[in-house]
Amino acid sequence: MKIGVALQSAIEALISNPLRSFLTMLGIMIGVASVMAMMAISEGAAKQVDEQIASLGASNLTIFPGASRRGPRSGGASSDQPFTDADIELIRQEPFVTAVAARNSGSVTVISGQDNWSTSLYGTNTDYFATQSLSAAEGRFFDDREVSSGAAVAIIGKTVADSLFEGTNPVGQTIRANNVPLEIIGVLESRGASAGPGGDRDDVIIVPINTARNRITGGNPTVAKYVTGMEVGIADGYDMTMAQEQLETRLREIRRIPPGGTDDFRVFNIADFIRARSSTQATFGVLLAFTAAVSLIVGGVGVMNIMLVSVTERTREIGLRMAVGARGTDILGQFLAEALALCLLGGVIGSALGVGAANLAAKLGEFPVEISPRIAIIAIGASALIGLFFGFFPARQAAQLNPIEALRHE
Repeated sequence: MKIGVALQSAIEALISNPLRSFLTMLGIMIGVASVMAMMAISEGAAKQVDEQIASLGASNLTIFPGASRRGPRSGGASSDQPFTDADIELIRQEPFVTAVAARNSGSVTVISGQDNWSTSLYGTNTDYFATQSLSAAEGRFFDDREVSSGAAVAIIGKTVADSLFEGTNPVGQTIRANNVPLEIIGVLESRGASAGPGGDRDDVIIVPINTARNRITGGNPTVAKYVTGMEVGIADGYDMTMAQEQLETRLREIRRIPPGGTDDFRVFNIADFIRARSSTQATFGVLLAFTAAVSLIVGGVGVMNIMLVSVTERTREIGLRMAVGARGTDILGQFLAEALALCLLGGVIGSALGVGAANLAAKLGEFPVEISPRIAIIAIGASALIGLFFGFFPARQAAQLNPIEALRHE
């Protein structure tokens, strides 16, 4: 039997019993839909994490004062012995270091006219923009001269701009931070929400570090040269683990920690996050593949059961076709075509349902989704293979029927 004739006969047989055909496809549809939805959400979450890790700088090391604790801190002011400007310059001299962004951070209330907004304040130097891969949507960044002089300038995030200057250009406007007037010279490109507990990364105001230390924090002379954290950029191609070890050794020398003593600083490597994320994603991928296999196998078993019932019910039809000249291969081809058509159609409908479910989840639960055509093609292809595999036994049973006994079947 030609393939076209076999497919036509298969489609006619499926249309003749639409309820059975739908119930047969249901297992495949549910399996494919659930896998598509989970994969879309998983890929979306992975892409979001990748973007946020990239924005942190995969070639950066973050250093905080204080003994090691579980997990990195947010970088706020610390009671531990902070770093100094001299420490920053000594770290900058390391040959593998490309940038050192000193950072003092805290919270501040910003006032513009009758409006006010509580936000995060970062006092830093010009290296910070490079280590964090920041770009300005409007205006410019401050320069080294403005850092040294403690100029009364500020760069604000999009959230702050929208909250205080909705519908107007904030560049050139004046705001007050802790009653200190600051001229806005730039607005950051939007970076979105943080992967961790840091919240909205656009809810920030960045000022020269000397402006923060000498003016906004009250001008306390005891903290005028202190730094509560730093971002260290590492040269491209340099091993991050080696860089971390060398910086830890150098910091022990700078802070005069004796051999065997407890470090009073912490070095946080973004690359560790990347490795942990890759390991987690690989484990989740294996689990998802297992779930997909189980779902499709269960659907395939359902297809086989229904096809066996169909062979029993159509025994006389099979005997009649054999009596008028149909060969066993023709019968085998028709039933295989029916199983293939059922599973292919179930895979296509299931993929569409999975995409719809993923988009609905994204809308209701604000989940990021990433719908990949590659996953849909794999799912539909797997459905076709399931149809051929689980449809072969019923098809072979039909092809091996004795025509005379089949015609006698009631």
